Amino acid sequence: MNIHPTAIIDSGAKVPASCTVGPYCVIGAGVEVGERCRLASHVVVEGPTKIGVDNSFFPFSAIGMAPQDISYRGEPTRLEIGDHNEIRECVTRVGDHVLIMAYAHIGHDSVIGDHCMLVNGATLGGHVTVEEWAVVGALCPVHQYVRIGAHAYVGGGTTITQDVLPFSMTSAARNTHAYGMNKVGLEREARVPKTKTRIHHAYKTLLASKMNTSQALEKLKGKTDRGEDVDMLIRFIEASERGVIK
Repeated sequence: MNIHPTAIIDSGAKVPASCTVGPYCVIGAGVEVGERCRLASHVVVEGPTKIGVDNSFFPFSAIGMAPQDISYRGEPTRLEIGDHNEIRECVTRVGDHVLIMAYAHIGHDSVIGDHCMLVNGATLGGHVTVEEWAVVGALCPVHQYVRIGAHAYVGGGTTITQDVLPFSMTSAARNTHAYGMNKVGLEREARVPKTKTRIHHAYKTLLASKMNTSQALEKLKGKTDRGEDVDMLIRFIEASERGVIK
C-alpha cells in the first residue's frame, strides 16, 4: 500500500493495498475504499462512506462530511460513491458560513463571500465574484468575470452574463432583468426599516423611472441622506465593466 507517512488512517477504515494515499490525507472510521483509488493530498474522508473502484480525489476534497441541509441536526448519514469518478479540488477562496449544494461548480480564481448560498447545479465560470449574502439559484450558469452583488437573489435557471446588482432579485422569467429589491433577504438580515426604505427608493429610481442608468445614478448621488447601502449600490454600478442587469 502506498501511504504517505503524514497520512492518518483510522483503524476502523478499509483501504486496499492497491490504493494510493497522499500527504496529509485523513480517512476516518467507517470508511470503505475500493480498489485502485487515489487520494492525491489533503483529502478528508469521514464515514460511514463506501467508495467504489478507480476513483481519484484531488487536493482539498472533503468527502462524507455533514450534509448540506440547514435543518440537519446530527442524524446518522451515509455516503456511497460509485466507480471511475474524479472528485476535484476546492476553489480559490470561500468565505464563512457558505452553503454550496450538490453539483454546484465554482470555477478557478473565483471568490465567494460570507453567508452566500449556491443552490444545486449553480455553475460559476472562472474569475466570478459572489459578494456577501448573495444567493445563486439552482441551475444558474454565471459567465466568467461576472460579479454577483451583495444580498442579491438570482432565480433558478437564470443565465447570468452581466453583473447582478446588489440587493436585487434577478430572474430569467421572460427577459432577464432585475425585478426590484430583495425584500425577503433583507428581512432575514433584520435590516432597520429606514435602511430598507432607502434601498427601495433607490431601486424605484433605477428600475421604475424612465431615466437611463447614468441619469439614475446622478439622481441617486444628488440625495444627501442616501446612506451607506445606497452608496455601495452606486459604487457597484460605476465599477461594472460588463454592464448591469436592469
